Amino acid sequence: MSISRQNLSIVIVTFKSENVIHQCIKSIDKEIPIIVVENSNNIEFKNNLEKKYKNIQCVLSGENLGMGTANNLGINLSKTDYVLVLNPDVILEQNTLHELMIASEEINDFAIISPVSKNIEHLNYKILNNHQEKNNQNLPFNVKSVDGYAMLFNKKIMEEIIIQENIYNNKYFDESFFLYLENDDLCKRVIEKKKKIFVVPKSKINHLGASAVDQKYNYEVELSRNWHWIWSKFYFNKKHVGFFKAFFDGFFGFFLSIFKSFFYFLVNKKFKRKIYLNRALGFLNALIGKSSWYRPNIK
Repeated sequence: MSISRQNLSIVIVTFKSENVIHQCIKSIDKEIPIIVVENSNNIEFKNNLEKKYKNIQCVLSGENLGMGTANNLGINLSKTDYVLVLNPDVILEQNTLHELMIASEEINDFAIISPVSKNIEHLNYKILNNHQEKNNQNLPFNVKSVDGYAMLFNKKIMEEIIIQENIYNNKYFDESFFLYLENDDLCKRVIEKKKKIFVVPKSKINHLGASAVDQKYNYEVELSRNWHWIWSKFYFNKKHVGFFKAFFDGFFGFFLSIFKSFFYFLVNKKFKRKIYLNRALGFLNALIGKSSWYRPNIK
């Protein structure tokens, strides 16, 4: 079976994304159902979206669940054979979905297939080998992983993987991750189960980057990003390589963050001090086995 407009739905996770999501939605074919999972209880946001767009179902999570958990919620609500996960700061080209559909006619055994970011300096995939990328610039090719802001799942194959793992209870993303590396973790699990991930070079997207949350919240969001990036790196390495590898890979950065936090305290650079303090605390919390509990202080 190949992808079509009749068997595809789209999941978009939002949080304070009112200023950017409309560009994303308007770039999507109106025939395709969209499930928006809003990481709050913002009923006004839900009502506005569902009134403006007839193909949208907006689900309120009631709290900030993070990317992986909220995407799991949306995917499990979808009724189609294929589901495309998008960030709200992604804009599709006119032929983005069409090229994915064409590619799926030739590649029907993929677990994940993805469009390609137009920003060639920040590719949204990691390749398996250099030779493969150079010789298939216009044809779909197999990759090691893709970024989480645009991932299209073959639900039949993905559910086979989840059943084999027998630990995630029909959840695609490991919900221990709140932010960062949940997509790398998922792709690694797909590859370990001998399933395939493809990118389609003719299918292009525009990723605005770090724009999913309204910029007026940048201060709190940046603090959260620094805490969770370090926490997620430690957790990812501990999960896939082992505790000691995670510890030794992160300890120097932890020590440096403590030093820089103290330095910026002395020179009275409060934001810089908080950035490095949050990095240190992210490492420390992961080290002692605490969950990814930190949330941006946004009302």
